This record gives sequence, structure tokens and C-alpha cells, in this order.
Amino acid sequence: MAETLEIDVGGRTVRLSHPDKVYFPERGFTKLDVTRYYLAVGDGILRALRDRPTTLERYPDGVTGSSFFQKRAPKNLPGWIPTARIAFPSGRSADEICPTETAAVLWAANLGCLTFHPWPVRRADTERPDELRIDLDPQPGTDYGDVVRAAGELRALLAELGLSGWPKTSGGRGVHVLVPLVPERTFTEVRRAAIALGRELERRAPERITTAWWKEERGAKIFVDYNQTARDRTVASAYSVRPHPRAQVSAPLRWEELDDARPEDFDLASMPVRYADLGDVHSGLEEHAFRLDDVLELAERDQRDRGLGDLPYPPDHPKMAGEPKRVQPSRAKH
Repeated sequence: MAETLEIDVGGRTVRLSHPDKVYFPERGFTKLDVTRYYLAVGDGILRALRDRPTTLERYPDGVTGSSFFQKRAPKNLPGWIPTARIAFPSGRSADEICPTETAAVLWAANLGCLTFHPWPVRRADTERPDELRIDLDPQPGTDYGDVVRAAGELRALLAELGLSGWPKTSGGRGVHVLVPLVPERTFTEVRRAAIALGRELERRAPERITTAWWKEERGAKIFVDYNQTARDRTVASAYSVRPHPRAQVSAPLRWEELDDARPEDFDLASMPVRYADLGDVHSGLEEHAFRLDDVLELAERDQRDRGLGDLPYPPDHPKMAGEPKRVQPSRAKH
């Protein structure tokens, strides 16, 4: 095979170097296979990324090689790929790419980007999230069926609060539920809403669901990872390829599919077939935008009536007002 290929995407020419480089040895998938995959699901992944500051998770030598997260736009960024300046919790800032066409996805794939991590904001306003992302993370002793059950309970809770969510596999063992928002709340408020939802789920199923930040306190439960809504925390986008030996992808689903679907059903080979048959099953997501007033009222009641305030932030975040001590319970005892 040629050392370089040129691919036309929507009138753009994207150069693909070393297209026969093997990225997934277990399946034999190459860089060209990854590129063809992103072409096949182009409209779907562009919907998930459009105008969002996006971090690139790069595996230039494939999934068995070294990897890194690239937050700052590469120096060789083409002029036709826009950027947006985002602020990190540290106070530093960076310009991240904001894909507006499928060619930008392929351009990143040529750099070895497998997984795209978009912020829950658009470049027009990088301080007000327009998406609440609820990450249901299975802990040791649980399985995908436990995650699905928790997702169903979350769906019911959202409906009670006048909200709707769109589920997808994480590409690993978990499930993400995306709730489109009116971009009017801060990162702190959206995170507070995620905590309130998690706590309500925990009250309804304390033996199966937890919001405990410290792993030693979680047990064999589904963890509602509320900190995935903190500033500079992201989840893999819909249709992103994950660094799994079997080349699994993050698959958007309809709610009625969730019970029977399994993460391993969706990979670099099977997803294009599904996409050709069904299209983007999350295509209607952006036609909606919900407000968090009722969820934040739930958070207020938690604090007022139950004395439940903030929960710990990730360790790389500065200490926040009202945040409890970031000390493992087992260490705090000593």
C-alpha cells in the first residue's frame, strides 16, 4: 500500500500517512480501517462534536503503544479547523479544536486519534454547558446488566423532573446518559444537578447505586460519577473508537434497545453496518433543550432538609468553597 493516501471529504482533501499501520493487532484493523469507520459514521460523530472544544486521545502506534491526551490544538492545525479558548481549573487556558466538518475528524484520525473527548459546551459560550452527561460506572462485583437497570431508574427519575435523556454505551462497561440543556447554568451548577440526581437514585436503590467518591466506600454498586460534569472532565463522544483490543466504540442507543444491547456488539466493523441501516439514532437530541430548575431545587432540599452539601472534586481541581475534605475515610480515621 502507498505510504500516503489522499481522501476527499466534503470538498476537503485529507492526507493519510502510513494507512496500513496496524492499530488493533487482535482484529488486524489499520489506520485506514479507522479512517473508513469515521467516514461511515461521519454525520453522527460530527453531530456529537460540532463546535465543541475537543480533546484528542491519541494512539500514534496503535492500542498496544503509548498514548496521550492532546488538549491544545496541534501546531500544524489547518486553517479551516476552528478553535475555542477554554479555561482549566488551574486558571490556565488553551485553544482546543472545534470540529465543524467531518474532514476535521479524519484529520485527527491521521494523527492517531481514536477517541474524541468533547467539552459539554460550544465555542460560542465556553462557560455554560449545553449538555448534562450522567456517567453510570460499574464497580467490581457488578456487570452491564446492573448498569442497564440503573439507567432505567435514571430514565424514570428524569421523566419525573420533566427531563429526557439519550443513552449510549461508553465503549467499555458503562453507560452514559446525555441530557441536552439550555446553556444558562455554570459548570458548578450542572455538577450540583448531577450530584442531586445521583443522590436520589442512591436513596431509591441504596443496595445497588452509590455516589461515594472514595472507591473503598462504593462496594459492588453502580457509581454515578458526578465529577464527569466538573470543568475539564469529559466523556468519550458518541461513535468514538475506544482503545479496547476488540476496537469497541461508544454506541448511541434507543432506550428500548438498552436491555438487549451489549458493549461488545458495537465495534469498528459492526457499527458502520448498524449506521447504514438506522442512521444516527441520537439525531433528534439537539432539537431539545431542558432547564435544571427542578433538579437544582432537589439539590436545595438535600442541603436544607438533609444536610447534604457538596462532594469531593477530582484531585487536580483547586479546593472549592463548601467542599468536604479530600481525605480517604480510612486515612481520616488515623
